[in-house]
Amino acid sequence: MCGIIGYVGEKEIVPLLIDGLKKLEYRGYDSAGICVINENGELECDKKKGGILDLENGVHDKKIKGMIGIAHTRWATHGEPNEINAHPHFDCKKEIAIVHNGIIENYSSLRELLKKEGHVFVSETDSEVVAHLIEKFYAERGDLKESVLKALKIIEGTFGLAIIHKNEKKIIAARRGSPLIIGVGEGEMFVASDVPAILNHTKKVIYLSDNEIAEITKDGYSIENLDGKLIDKKVYDIKWTINQIEKKGFKHFMLKEIFEQPEAIKNALRGRIKDNKIKLTIDLNSEDIGRIIITACGTSWHSSLVGKHFIEKITGIPVEVDYASEFRYRNPLVKPGDVVIVISQSGETADTLAALREAKSKGAKIIGIINVVGSTISREVDSGIYLHAGPEIGVASTKAFTCQITALLLIALMLKQKKSALDVTLLNELFILPEKIQEALKSSDEIRKIAEEFKDSKNFLYLGRGINFPVALEGALKLKEISYIHAEGYPAAEMKHGPIALIDENMPVVFVAPKDSTYEKILSNMEEIKARKGRIIAVTNEDDEKINRLANYVIKVPKVCDELLPIINSIPLQLFAYHLADLKGLDVDKPRNLAKSVTVE
Repeated sequence: MCGIIGYVGEKEIVPLLIDGLKKLEYRGYDSAGICVINENGELECDKKKGGILDLENGVHDKKIKGMIGIAHTRWATHGEPNEINAHPHFDCKKEIAIVHNGIIENYSSLRELLKKEGHVFVSETDSEVVAHLIEKFYAERGDLKESVLKALKIIEGTFGLAIIHKNEKKIIAARRGSPLIIGVGEGEMFVASDVPAILNHTKKVIYLSDNEIAEITKDGYSIENLDGKLIDKKVYDIKWTINQIEKKGFKHFMLKEIFEQPEAIKNALRGRIKDNKIKLTIDLNSEDIGRIIITACGTSWHSSLVGKHFIEKITGIPVEVDYASEFRYRNPLVKPGDVVIVISQSGETADTLAALREAKSKGAKIIGIINVVGSTISREVDSGIYLHAGPEIGVASTKAFTCQITALLLIALMLKQKKSALDVTLLNELFILPEKIQEALKSSDEIRKIAEEFKDSKNFLYLGRGINFPVALEGALKLKEISYIHAEGYPAAEMKHGPIALIDENMPVVFVAPKDSTYEKILSNMEEIKARKGRIIAVTNEDDEKINRLANYVIKVPKVCDELLPIINSIPLQLFAYHLADLKGLDVDKPRNLAKSVTVE
């Protein structure tokens, strides 16, 4: 979950690397470091605990110059955040520098072996062992790429690596289980863990696959597998621009991305509904499907739960939803004829990728719902849907969630149309959904006032029924992620099976309460909270006297059909979490202990 950038070329390197780190700070922000082969042919480094600004000030004071270098922003796994544990890490002679994202599982045994051979370690990290292992083989071979290849055959675990040696005018990059891209320029080359880091300089990128190693000079690159076989890789053209990842006047990326949802939904739908038919490049026939399994993590798991509701309702096909992090560890009963849908915004989520490979090994057909074009999961699925939501920089996912639900609904409708004509009313509602979201966003100022009342609360309960239960889960997750307030999501009826014991005048309860088939039941649950002096915030699409009487605060959203309720109801919950965290003075885009893409287990 760390951020890596490297450069070889003719430009002034330090501002370029620092700018790249700023674009990657959502991937890790507890420490950062930079290492450059300077004008004297030596490795010159600076590392700082904390954000990129601290590092920027340090390297400016040191006046570091050079044309080859690597940099890193860290999300700690082994060793606490401090300058010693910050990357880059070095060999004993400080001739080799490495930056690493991932986990070296056998680092302990390798470390002991290398220490017996005289290597001296200075950090607590698993990553440092890589530098010393390369040093060991470089002493034998005198060639950086060959030494890295030898080291990688011994290393167990996951890695995205960028490596330099003071005597070689190149960067060696390697990947297993942790994303890494090569940026192709003219007279310059880049390596990075994500596209935003290099988008100011090139839109041509190559996505490294697992167990591939690249040798990168300013004039070009070569890629091979760990057996030394050369590989010809596709060069992708990135369609979005740097302007799309700037804040555009919004205080935080998260707020910008919440307000981008009307356009994001339009992009997710664009070209996929024509003449009242769903047009997807997915080869699925409902008659051939025994069951559907959806597997994902975090917010994507919540969208999976929503998808289960309407896929079963619309198609009659049984659907199971599994945490990707648990899927492969329980020997899942997957067989040919099953369809497994994997959902990941980044397309690099380690647990989801592992679940994909497990399901594929058992003969299932794999469908992906992914936002990042060219990502690992998008390349390994049989077919799928790109969300086209645009870059999502805020750690707490918003527009990807609503676009994932949209994509799942398109899959359900595509399967339905194989049997019978589609409900034109639902299709028409899909077309006007962006307008309904735009209307819901107008409540932002009103929601901020409500958030002001609750910013000092210590606990929250989120309740919903049916298709809106996952919305309650997602609302609670958003609050936890960015405000650090404890919150739990429950099916409203389950409140009486334990959580009602928590209700008193200090407990705020958020009800997702649209006027649907469960409305009267929800009102009954609200009565129970009211009787125990709980404070109620209700999200509803109905200006109803009963709900106005029961709730302390009512947030109204536009009316939509049942299938679209989870999308429209999510908007005020996203805004509520955002405003509450902002009022507390927290870093909304970079919440503590979290990173955008979970690329390690």
